[in-house]
Parts: sequence; C-alpha cells; structure tokens
Amino acid sequence: MACMTSASAQQTSTDTTTPAGGTQPPVAEARPVARTHHGHTFTDDFDWLRDKESDEVIAHLEAENAYTASVTADQEPLRLAIFGEIKAHTVETDLSVPSRKDGWWYFVRTEEGQQYATHCRVQATDTGDRLADWTPPVIEPGVPVAGEQVILDGNAEAEGQPFFSLGGIAVSRDGHLMAYAVDHAGDERFTLRIRDLRTGTDLADEIPNVSYGLVFDATGTRVFYTVPDDSWRPYRILAHTLGAPVEQDQLLFQEDDPGMWSGFGLSADRTELLVSVGNSEIAETLALDLPDSPDEPLGELRMLVSRDLGLLHDVDPVTLDTAGGQDSTGRYYVIVHNKDFSSEDEEHGPTPAPNNMVSLAARDTVTDPRFWRTVVGHSDTTKVDGAAVTTTHLALAVRRETTPRTLVMPLAGLGAEGQAAPVEPDFGEELYSCELGAAPFDSPFLRLGYSSWVTPTQVLDYEVDGGKLHLRRQVEVPGYDPDQYLVERWWAPADSAAGDAHKAAIPLTVIRRQDTEWDGSNPCVVYGYGSYEMSMDPGFTAARLSLLDRGVVYVVAHVRGGGELGRSWYDHGKKLHKKNSFTDFVDATRFVAQSGWVDPDRIAAMGGSAGGLLMGGVLNLAPELYRACVAQVPFVDALTSILDPDLPLSALEWEEWGNPITDPEVYRYMQEYTPYENVRAVDYPAIAAVTSLNDTRVLYVEPAKWVQQLRRTTTSDQATPLTEGGAPIVLKTEMDGGHGGASGRYRAWEDRAWDYAFLLTALGATELRA
Repeated sequence: MACMTSASAQQTSTDTTTPAGGTQPPVAEARPVARTHHGHTFTDDFDWLRDKESDEVIAHLEAENAYTASVTADQEPLRLAIFGEIKAHTVETDLSVPSRKDGWWYFVRTEEGQQYATHCRVQATDTGDRLADWTPPVIEPGVPVAGEQVILDGNAEAEGQPFFSLGGIAVSRDGHLMAYAVDHAGDERFTLRIRDLRTGTDLADEIPNVSYGLVFDATGTRVFYTVPDDSWRPYRILAHTLGAPVEQDQLLFQEDDPGMWSGFGLSADRTELLVSVGNSEIAETLALDLPDSPDEPLGELRMLVSRDLGLLHDVDPVTLDTAGGQDSTGRYYVIVHNKDFSSEDEEHGPTPAPNNMVSLAARDTVTDPRFWRTVVGHSDTTKVDGAAVTTTHLALAVRRETTPRTLVMPLAGLGAEGQAAPVEPDFGEELYSCELGAAPFDSPFLRLGYSSWVTPTQVLDYEVDGGKLHLRRQVEVPGYDPDQYLVERWWAPADSAAGDAHKAAIPLTVIRRQDTEWDGSNPCVVYGYGSYEMSMDPGFTAARLSLLDRGVVYVVAHVRGGGELGRSWYDHGKKLHKKNSFTDFVDATRFVAQSGWVDPDRIAAMGGSAGGLLMGGVLNLAPELYRACVAQVPFVDALTSILDPDLPLSALEWEEWGNPITDPEVYRYMQEYTPYENVRAVDYPAIAAVTSLNDTRVLYVEPAKWVQQLRRTTTSDQATPLTEGGAPIVLKTEMDGGHGGASGRYRAWEDRAWDYAFLLTALGATELRA
C-alpha cells in the first residue's frame, strides 16, 4: 500500500452561525490521503478525523452536535411526546422471572426513576418434588421478599460514571462469591472484580482489559476469562486463582490467527470447560476436564472437533445411560454441524449440510466424524441453530419459515434407530419467536421466551416430560391493545439482482394499525439489517407503537445476508454477493411503494451497524425512493476499515466481506459498493447519522467522514428546514457511549425518541391518531 499526505488550502470551520442568524453545518478541512491497492487509488480528504485524541477532532464533533441540535430543535416537543409514550407503555418498577442456580433463585428488579437494573437472589428450598422445587417463587414488583439479597445494584455501580455496562456475572457453586465485569467507557473493555456475597465487599482481585464472559470452576477458587488483543479480538483464555497475583494467571489457550475469534463456556453439568474458536465459516472446539479439588491443577486442553475438518459446529457434552444402541453409560457429545460425513467419499468429501444436522459422538472417537451417529438429519426447510441438554432431554433451537422455534426430544435412546421424534411446543400465531432460554441442567422445565411483532414477551416453562406450558410472566404493556394492530407477511420479487442465479422472493414483515386504510396515503418506515446471518426475528417493542399510532406502516425487509431463510439466504448476501442485500432492500421498497398501502413520497429507511452499511448502499443506489433515513452507528467506510487489520475486528471481517488486501476481485467489488466512496451528485434524502465516540465495532470516524462527503456532493436542498421539505444531513455523536449508544434505559428511550422524531417529522406524521 502506498500513502501520501498533503495539506489543503481549505480551512477548517467550526463557526456554525451565519451573519443572518441561520445555521451552517461544520466543514471539515480537506487533508487528502491517497490509498493505493491493486492498481486503484482512492483519495480520502477526511481520514484525519479518526484521531479521537485530537482536540481539533473533538471540537469538530461537538460542533456537529451543536449544528444537529439547532437543525432539529423544533423536534424537541415530539421527542418529549415519544419518550412519554414509551414511558407510559412501560411498567418501570418490574422484575424478571427468577431462575434457579444451585441453591438460589436469581432475578433482576427495575425501579421507577432508575436507569439500571438491580440483581437480586433469594434462597431456594428442596422438598423432593422436582416440579415444585423448580417452580419459581412468585415475587412482586417493588416488594422485597423475606431473605432477599441484592448482589449487584447497577445504579450504585454507575454512580459518578459517564457510562455503565456489564460484561458478565458469574456466581460460584457454593453461592459465596460473584465475579462481575464492568465497562465505564463504552469501549467494551471490562474490568473483572470478585465480590464476597456474604459481606458485600470486593476482594483485592482485579483484572483490567477483559472481554465478555466469565465463569467459576466447580471449586469456586478459579475464574476463567478472555483477553482481547489490540484489535479487540478475544484471543487469550486464562484462569485466575483467587488471591494470587494476576501475573500468575494460567494461560489456557491463545489463538494467533487474526481471522479467528475465541470464547469459552461450561458444559451443562459444569464438568468441562469448552473452548470455541472460529469465524463465520469455520470453527474448532477443545475441552478441559475440570478438577473437583482446588488442590488439583488444571490439565491440558484436548481436541474435540478440529478446524482441519472445515466445519461450522457447536458441541454440547452429555452423559448418557445408553446411546446409539450401546448398553453402557458414557460421555458423549451432541454436535450441530454443517457437513454430512455419513455420505463422504474420497473424490468429493462429505456432503454439504448448510442448514446443519445433529450428530452424537462418543468421547473416545469424537475427533473422527466417521464414528458420529446422526440424530437429526439435514433439512432444506429447517435450520438447526444450536442445542442445549438437561439431565433428561435435548433441546434444539431451529428456524423454520423464517421464525425461530424450539424442538425437544428425550436423551433416552438418542442416536439409536428407535429414538423419539422431536416435539415442538404449539402456538397460535403465524409469525412468532419461541427462543430457548437458560436451561438449568437439573430442571424438569425448559425456559422459553415467546414473542411476536404484536405480542409482548411471555416467559414460559415447558414441562419436558408432560409437554405442558406454564406461563410464568406476561410483560405488561399499559395502554396497549394488541387487537388494534395487524401483522402480515408479504413477499417482494428480487428484480434488481442482475446476473445473480439466486434470485428469490424477499420476505417482508408488514405491521400497521387495523384502522389503516388502503388509500395510498400512509407514511412508511422500512427497516433492515442483512449481515452476519443475523435474522430480524419477531419481537415486540413498545417504542414501535409511537410510529404505528401515527399511521406509519412499518416494514421489516428480511434481505439476503440475514439468516431468515437458512444458510443459503446468508451466503447469497455476503462477500461477492453482498450487493444483493442492497438491491433486495431497494426492491422491497419499490414493492411496498406500489402496494397501494403507502404514499411513495413518504417512505423513510432505518438501519444500524451493518444495517447502517445497508442504508449507505441503498441511498447511493436509489436515493429518490426515500424521504429520510436514520443510519445508526453506520458501517459506511467498510473498505477502509477492512483494509487495516490493526483496526478493531477488521481481520475477523474478512470471512464476511472477503479480504480486499490479498484479493483484487474482493477489493474491486467492495470499492463498487462501500458507501463513503460512492456518494454521487444526486438529490439525497434527509439523513441523520448517529454514532458514539467510544464505539469499538464501528468507529465514529466512518459516519463523520460520510456526512462530510454527503454534504459537499449532494444536490439536494440542505438549507431548507425538514418540515418544509428540505434534506439536511446531520451527525449526532454520543460522546460517552459505545456501540449501543448511551447506557441506561431512560437514555436508550431518549435515543429512540430522537430517531423516531427525525423520521416522523420528515414524513409529516407527527400527530397521534385517535
């Protein structure tokens, strides 16, 4: 790569006030940097904005915030109204359903007026009746329970801090100690601490700069944690012995491949530590047998499924009385994987199973897939996303007809010809999510979360032996009547994917009020994501009501790159098929615009992170389709970021987008769609780019540069107010936030109200319907 820097005669301006009293956007100085790869040179005028330690850069971002505040000042009453609506639809003093672990029931309380949750517990009892002993106690919001213990008050932890987030909580098996990880900056680098729950005081043990996830071993004397490298990739897994210096922590595993992510978890029976390594295309799993005594040293990791097999997979250890027709007790592994080795031949290798299958492997032969026994075969219509085991049953998280479901089957006879068929809990809605929650190993119940686009979340316990569903909690939404709203599944033809053999209909979720008339006059918001095989699943949010109650038709475009229709739907929206995500969203918008339900001139778009990349790509392709766009933490300078392996997570992104450093075709393809490099001299809609200074996933510099490029290139009217049909382009930076914005639930509501007010103002849909 060749770089060259030169100064520009243009001067930086942070003066946001014109002599006439109007408002002008900040203009960043052009300081060209030339980047050359594969014979192509791109000149970046605004790369200097990435220096977040620069007073000049901070001053520019603050000037942008001042400009944004001025341009959107008239939206403040609407923002306050939306915030009030979200608040009114929320029971602020509430609690979670208690979950049992060992001898305690753990739950979370929220209190009116408090930003953060309080983590609590109460002692459990054992009577010998398993159903009764695992039925959660009835706890009332705002009412303390006899013997209730607060183990962590998020409000106290956040006091005096600009930001607060937890990266994990773990309690030792005896219930005496709690390990927890705290982030006070928003950069997702946590400090691990240990609290003695008998006294409420923290031990001297403190480990900075750890990543997500932490667990105790069975003895409660060791805690496991991960450390990220300079690019924020978790790559080291260590064991800390309580009371010992951090410098003596034992390194269990280190992954040096910059394209691989490391993590760990405990087996359901907590006898093995499972180390997982991988990316979106390949994985590896190793295991460590955990000692029962603190005096016994940790052993060595042993291989379960090698990366040399080229598999994507997940592994769950289980002890079976009989398996695969064998009359013996033994240790086995349930493996969810994407290649079928039962049909392997020397010429072609194993048969692809892109939607995954489930196999059972004995401990002694787990490394050789020729000895794996099929439990659930591959299906073209059902994708297996994961598994969980209890003492008696296997639960599978699957996706069918775009939505997540749960299947349950007994462990008895697993892998044998006579094994029981999977059973699925039955629900009445067409578009819903039934997601597997934490599955306590000894419990006779599986904890399920049920929700739909119009049904607030239900917490259910599924009785695995009887198949009975027990409703433990229905989230209360004051002032909400689900009968006033309607959800439909539409299918839009993917007409724009020229030359792509995988053309398909695009599933759309369309939500509106029942009283919406088919008269072509309604405003519309189209939302999308479309990356990393992440699916936009059915789920209720009270905030969305503020759009629907103003007559908005809300559309979720399930574009390629997501996982809604199985692995192939994802594969045809990544790497050299990434443009399908953009054309799918455009085709979905055109289909909706022609449906007769919405006004084609009153359509807005919204997406965040990789969905922000989607927004940038879509606006370059078809800006004329949209009146406004909110791009949240948008990944709009994708090529620059992925070309720099030292930036956070860049090397890991090669499996999603391709490696433009080594592959000229990938470079060319990405250069053709990366939003920042393809801004055109056309009319763009009103755009709000929202970001956070400390975001480590999508650096603030990407939207900061993008906004500058848009403003100097667009031919639209940026000076006229939004309410009068203008198309201002604004940047709002949370100076103390991370990838999810500011911390605290009220701050999150304020952020959502800001986004919605911007869109509703642009769409002329500010008034509530009767």
